[in-house]
Amino acid sequence: MSGFWENALVDTAARYSVVVLCTIVFLAVFELVTSYKNWDEIKKGNIAVAMATGGKIFGIATIFRYSIEHNDSLLISISWGTVGFILLLIGYFIFEFLTPAMKIDEEIGKGNKAVGLISLIISVGLSFVIGASII
Repeated sequence: MSGFWENALVDTAARYSVVVLCTIVFLAVFELVTSYKNWDEIKKGNIAVAMATGGKIFGIATIFRYSIEHNDSLLISISWGTVGFILLLIGYFIFEFLTPAMKIDEEIGKGNKAVGLISLIISVGLSFVIGASII
């Protein structure tokens, strides 16, 4: 049975499945902390929300990419991915805190594409920094 888990296809399928599940859970957490409903807004054509959500998805995937690359164990990869997600979430709150002149959530919810774009870039940028720090 140990040979089964050492198979590259099985390992890839396991990591892929776990990352997809974690991404869904992490996006649900983001959904709880935002004032808008991501998928409802995207369905309505809100490009700002689509950009911000896309940045979050790319950020989560990037963090897991580094986590998988640097760890042999699936459990350790998940742990580092979770730590990375928490740091990404903290980055989101810092972004909101450092812009007191406007409410980031409200602007994205209203369709402000400039705020959606900068949110995307912050998520992607932080994910590379977080990912590079994973051991």
